[in-house]
Amino acid sequence: MTSERAYEHILYEVDRNRARVTLNRPKQRNALSLALLEELENALWEADDDRSVHSVVLRGAGTSFSAGYDLAPAHLARPDDGVKRRTGRGIDDDTWMLERFQRCMRTLWEMHKPSIAQIHGHCLAGGTDLALYCDVIIAADDATIGFPPLRNMGAPPNHLWLYHCGPQWTKRLLLTGDSVSGEDAAKIGFAMKSVPHEFLESEVEGLADRFALVDPELLSANKRIVNLGMELMGAQTLQRLAAENDAKAHTTRAARQVYKDLASNGVKKTISARDTPFGDGRARVTGPERRDSDGRLLPPLE
Repeated sequence: MTSERAYEHILYEVDRNRARVTLNRPKQRNALSLALLEELENALWEADDDRSVHSVVLRGAGTSFSAGYDLAPAHLARPDDGVKRRTGRGIDDDTWMLERFQRCMRTLWEMHKPSIAQIHGHCLAGGTDLALYCDVIIAADDATIGFPPLRNMGAPPNHLWLYHCGPQWTKRLLLTGDSVSGEDAAKIGFAMKSVPHEFLESEVEGLADRFALVDPELLSANKRIVNLGMELMGAQTLQRLAAENDAKAHTTRAARQVYKDLASNGVKKTISARDTPFGDGRARVTGPERRDSDGRLLPPLE
């Protein structure tokens, strides 16, 4: 039996003991607006409350999982109700707004039932924040995963990278904003595994099939003890500190300038100016990183 519920920015369906939640802004490559994340939060708690659901599959419509946070000013428009609200200026306001976004996504961590992130196409910036809150990440081999905005905009407001990838690969990728393929993301622990693109959906659905064989209360017990172990290692505290650290990073000269550039030059031109010096912006996990004169990776050595 399949049931569906209507949302504006996501698709939600329950089928065969799983809830499928699909980010549904394909024209924006599923950029994460506040409205989308609030719908996501509601859908996740709905799935967690539904006794027929054993797990949640999180995926993206169109060509990408998510290309990151929505940089269009309109998505943060506030109601004109006469209430004097936070402006976003100043570290405390900025931290508050970053925490508001993270609180929506952290539902994936806090809900009792396990979640699987199904990563295809681009999983960048905020897309990685969202994926890392999931319990299992399965990526297409040819997916592109990374956080390019760290080159000039700030720091990750969710810092689960450290717990998945370890300190060295976390630094390698976050200090440069370089990206890795889905195949390499699995090698460094960002993803549990990667598969050829044509097998991605069946791989995810197969794992959801196996979750469907287990009592959801046992799934909850075994998910939550792992997460509690990570919390004892500081995971939740680091998430709060990460939002404050990102707000502080927004006060740097580079970040202040890029927000001016976004206002005057637009998103596409500003991002191109940031990323062009980095060539293809890719890192290689095994073997030497040999590059051509444009900064593009050369084929690996035989």
